[in-house]
Amino acid sequence: MSQASAPLPRHSLESVALDESSVYAKVAWRLIPFLFLCYVAAYLDRVNVGFAKLQMLSDLKFSETVYGLGAGIFFIGYFLFEVPSNIILHKVGARLWIARVMITWALVSAAMMFVKTPTMFYVLRFSLGLAEAGLFPGVILYLTYWFPAARRGKIIALFMTGIPMAGVVGGPLSGWILHAFSGAHGLAGWQWLFLLEALPSLVMGVAVIAFLDDGITRARWLSADEKAMLAANIVADRDQTQAHSLGDGFTKPIVWLLSGIYFFFIMGLYGVGFWLPTLIKGSGVADPLLIGALTTLPYAAAAIAMVVVGRSSDKNRERRWHLTVPGLLGSVGWLISISIGTSSVALSVAALTVATIGVMVTLSQFWNLPTAVLSGAAAATGIAVVNSVGNLAGFVSPYAIGWIIDKTHSTDLGVYTLAGCLAVGAVLALTVPKRLVNR
Repeated sequence: MSQASAPLPRHSLESVALDESSVYAKVAWRLIPFLFLCYVAAYLDRVNVGFAKLQMLSDLKFSETVYGLGAGIFFIGYFLFEVPSNIILHKVGARLWIARVMITWALVSAAMMFVKTPTMFYVLRFSLGLAEAGLFPGVILYLTYWFPAARRGKIIALFMTGIPMAGVVGGPLSGWILHAFSGAHGLAGWQWLFLLEALPSLVMGVAVIAFLDDGITRARWLSADEKAMLAANIVADRDQTQAHSLGDGFTKPIVWLLSGIYFFFIMGLYGVGFWLPTLIKGSGVADPLLIGALTTLPYAAAAIAMVVVGRSSDKNRERRWHLTVPGLLGSVGWLISISIGTSSVALSVAALTVATIGVMVTLSQFWNLPTAVLSGAAAATGIAVVNSVGNLAGFVSPYAIGWIIDKTHSTDLGVYTLAGCLAVGAVLALTVPKRLVNR
């Protein structure tokens, strides 16, 4: 039995009138800002290669296909180690394992500055995937130790705003590093980018050891009655799920349906993560500093939308349409961005903002589905299976789009592909039985 799910001694809740919402607010304020910062650092190290690309390809004479394969091969390593990583986290606890994950990937990310050949690029990106595997599904699993399904829509959305906020922070930061450090001490701007942006992950990894608790029983900042109430809610929530055992996370058909849905959504995500700077550059913007500044607009709007939709999803206890509508909206945004082309930078950024909102909201709302269906050991394996299979799209998406750009000398067909995948995922979400997830 994991530390997070160990039984608590029974306390009399009648002796203290607990305000349940206040207790959950206390837990949220303790955990979410810290986990949010961890994820900002993680996502920044994962996709800063999109900014490095603006200088790296010409310096190293890499083709778009080489870049796409290198960007995507990260997810092969991620896929291979994600399920084992989540099982280990469930058994040994979140504190030490998440710290291990963050410190390891910080070192690998910094090593990207030494890339000279395509092979080195592929090996380090693959190694980065191995190192980072387990953080995101591990945190999603960790949140199920604290919050019941009815409260997870907003909480997961708040945590996952780390993705767009990494864009808000990382865009201007990456553009500034490329602009200001190019040639400093004999290093290219993209080399400084990998080195400097690895430092936050290293610092946060060390901080995890001191700050994070493995679960409710280990939280010294909670009273005995608060722990008992939180634990009772988690037990009651788990009694409503249909998959509990380790094997359920592999064998339940719903797990593989969710994996397929997530695959299509991830296609859209990494269209944003790896190609947004390139698409903005294609609209007529040349200065890396300005490109970085403009990427903040789609990401900032998406962060706000994620929280608003997450609140609505929890309030109405409705999960599927809160997933489908944003997915279709994002697909339309991609299509409009193609039709505008280079005619207007402002309209192009507006269309890309709509697309980014759709992509980011679907991702945060999606995780209400598997966490409602799975609990216990099944959650450890099932969440990792869904995330790892879905993230194979992180390999397919950049490689396929890079190949398309090389062959057609245009991003249009690649963006059509992203729009189509997002729409397919949105429609498939409606095939999930609402009785399983609307709670």
